[in-house]
Amino acid sequence: MSTYENGGAGGSRRGLWVEEPARRRRMPDPVRTAAVRAVLIVSVTLIQATVAFFLTLTGSWLAFPMVLGAVAGTIVATWGVLDVLITRQTWNQRYGVLSEPSSTARARRREARRAARSTRSARAAREPGSGRISREDGPLAAFGRR
Repeated sequence: MSTYENGGAGGSRRGLWVEEPARRRRMPDPVRTAAVRAVLIVSVTLIQATVAFFLTLTGSWLAFPMVLGAVAGTIVATWGVLDVLITRQTWNQRYGVLSEPSSTARARRREARRAARSTRSARAAREPGSGRISREDGPLAAFGRR
């Protein structure tokens, strides 16, 4: 029996797989898809540019088509990276904002409620009656009720 099987010197039993919480949240699916696409395009473009460089050094006839392909790949890779940024920004604008009023907004709302409450109570104190508003044209006016 080895020290790993009996829990080591301390005797505490610890599994081989320890689950640790993620430091950051997982990217949303559309953003992750765009990021994977961009990484693949950029990697193919870098390989293509490297091959074009070596073919240029050797003076091969394939150098010119490879350089043209590398330039086109650079344009497509730029589009791919911009796609990631735009997709991420769009996702954040649509789904990423948690609406939490700030403390100043909360205080202003509280003051507005207090002011409305005090004007309602002052108006109710001035008006005699039960505090109900009688309507002549209500839904039950045809039946003689108010």
